[in-house]
Amino acid sequence: MSGRFAGKTAIVTGASRGIGLGIAERLVADGARVVITARKPEALEEAVAHLGGPDVALAVAGKADDLDHQADTVRRTLERFGSIDLLVNNTGINPTYGPIMELDLGAARKVVEVNCIAALSWTQQVYAAWMKEHGGSVVNVSSVSGIRPAPGIGFYGATKAMLISLTELMALEMAPTIRVNAVAPAVVKTRFASALYEGREEQVAAAYPLGRLGVPADIADAVSYLLSDEASWVTGQLLVLDGGVTLGGVGE
Repeated sequence: MSGRFAGKTAIVTGASRGIGLGIAERLVADGARVVITARKPEALEEAVAHLGGPDVALAVAGKADDLDHQADTVRRTLERFGSIDLLVNNTGINPTYGPIMELDLGAARKVVEVNCIAALSWTQQVYAAWMKEHGGSVVNVSSVSGIRPAPGIGFYGATKAMLISLTELMALEMAPTIRVNAVAPAVVKTRFASALYEGREEQVAAAYPLGRLGVPADIADAVSYLLSDEASWVTGQLLVLDGGVTLGGVGE
């Protein structure tokens, strides 16, 4: 699509499918080399082939909140491509559904670890290894459930609210050479969100002023902009990507 990221390298977490893969695909189209992470090696290898092969993409399998996996990914990124100019903290989990008064606290701690602490530790590792000396840009993938109460997935939303707060703090601490922003999608048509619309997509989409649910490309386009020099005076901001649904109520 453009050469805005020519010569630059991105790490995108949680990118074997869905929003993460859509972001990686857009960054490659814009000239970047990408390193993608997720838990399942087979899915990652399929994603690498989809992205254009080893000249432009590298897969590193592991758990997003595993510090050794993070360090290994950073090391292998620098060995293969020589820089880490862009970071997208996309990994998120939501293993529970229901009222928070019935929430298993062990599950709650795991959601915080993956959705919040892992985003911080990925950023710390990339900062120490490259961005502290060379600068860069970071985007965190939050959710509209982080800005509006979302019954049933309320604790997931609470972690996404924390991620928004972390985004602002990171932006303050790492300026002026590193920019940090976030996006907050509503329901996007992915396997992760399928329980929120499957079998009733038309009914769910009717609540959206723009008349449809999101697709990964909607998020990828916005992330590419925020990572790019076109957003060089934008940091610490949250871009809501919701088809207008939060104008009149609660989205995902």
